[in-house]
Amino acid sequence: MAQIRAEKQGLSSHKKKKILVPSSAKKISKTSKLNRKPQFYGLEKELLLKIHDLMVQSRALEERLIKIYKAGDAYFWIGAPGEEAWAVPLGMQVHKGRGPEYDWLHLHYRGTPTLIAMGMPMVDSIRLIMNRATDVCTGGRNFSNHYCFPEWNVAPVSSPIEVQYLQALGTAHVQKRQNRSKGVTIVTGGDAGTAEGDFASCLVWASRKGFELPMLITVQNNRWGISTNYEGQHGESQISDRARAFNMPAQTINGNDPVESYIKIQEAMTYIRTKRKPAFIEALVSRLYGHSSASGANFIKDEEDCLIRFEKKLIEAGYLKSAEAKTLFENYEAEAQKIAESVRQEPFPESSTLWDHTYANHENADWRNF
Repeated sequence: MAQIRAEKQGLSSHKKKKILVPSSAKKISKTSKLNRKPQFYGLEKELLLKIHDLMVQSRALEERLIKIYKAGDAYFWIGAPGEEAWAVPLGMQVHKGRGPEYDWLHLHYRGTPTLIAMGMPMVDSIRLIMNRATDVCTGGRNFSNHYCFPEWNVAPVSSPIEVQYLQALGTAHVQKRQNRSKGVTIVTGGDAGTAEGDFASCLVWASRKGFELPMLITVQNNRWGISTNYEGQHGESQISDRARAFNMPAQTINGNDPVESYIKIQEAMTYIRTKRKPAFIEALVSRLYGHSSASGANFIKDEEDCLIRFEKKLIEAGYLKSAEAKTLFENYEAEAQKIAESVRQEPFPESSTLWDHTYANHENADWRNF
């Protein structure tokens, strides 16, 4: 019934292999169609290699951030190694810009691959974790992965979990009121945070009949909440079941497969931009280095590595050589290391800037000046 309902609403369920071919694929010849590798479902070689390149860049960056923390050059690390196959395709399909006519992003603290795919330079992430005054997101005053890019409609990432699900309603309301806008609001979060009331309230307010909001609501389910396993914490079979109760198209996908992620995100985004109604995706992903540095940030061998899996498929298809994949990672790794060495020489924020950009009653919040 869930599959039938989703199809009626214009969005196929995750089990169906109906594919929306990207516009770039429409230009290929009949000969190349015959030679297309079936496991990629219409995505062209150039697009697949671009996805892989961004996944490698993000992974090399995250592993450098962990090394920065373990070397004592940062206080804390939290990130997204293992989520690249989901988060990179998401970032590649964002309509990037400033203002409600563009997409708004309300990310949680595992959004690095999405922002790398949107064009964020690695130096921005490294300055953030090293708390340098040159950090464009927070001025060196927040944790790693707590991004903020006003020029791209990336709202500040905050430490309290799942507050972004309520905040996202605000930008979606503005986009709903602008009839000509095709912009959508994208909100991401983790599976454990769905126990928060903010998540339930988001589903309620996004789906009111007659005033549905143009939102892509997502949950990246790595089956852990810090050190608590998913099993035993959820009464529903899938988190997407909760969204179906609010009459919105919802699906659970393999977030470790970038091809499936790209296609299903594309389907959902097309539906939202056309219908101006919400859609929901639960992406099953891996957590390769634990929750954060609080749990050691050590590699977990039992987790599926989406990057290795994707590289193997590309190599088997003849799209990539093992030596090329190795060189690509080494180049990004060397670049990230060079950036880290340079940022290490940059200044920390001055104590006098502590109250900058904080306000109370329309005044600077420095209590010493009240």
